Amino acid sequence: MGTRTGESTTPLANGRVATRLPAQDLDRARAFYAEKLGLEPAEERPGGLLYHCAEGSFALFASSGAPSGSHTQMAWSVDDIETTVGELRSRGVAFEEVGLPGTTADGITTVSGNYPSKGTGERGVWFRDSEGNMLGIGQSIS
Repeated sequence: MGTRTGESTTPLANGRVATRLPAQDLDRARAFYAEKLGLEPAEERPGGLLYHCAEGSFALFASSGAPSGSHTQMAWSVDDIETTVGELRSRGVAFEEVGLPGTTADGITTVSGNYPSKGTGERGVWFRDSEGNMLGIGQSIS
């Protein structure tokens, strides 16, 4: 069973997690995250862009490797998935069906089961960024 932050003395349990996503074309990726997701990097360095969200951060890094795109590589948890999906659709984000068991309405899939601390289920959507990374958005169901 896992522990919550601050309940362990191990370095990783007390550490912060940050996602790293490969980008074959960093300029193209920057444009996608700005135009489609409304996100601007908080910091830059040669070959990398760092973004901050309410909780956590992620970085895009220049890479000649390509992501498999066969699984969710990063996801956001939001309080209002309909509003979020509506805004992203208006920016041109195309959501994908991922074949999870559950029901789908207006592109949002409802999946039963969740971690006990997060509720009884989750509603989610998935899309790919300009580099092929599979990204998700979820809203817990209480």
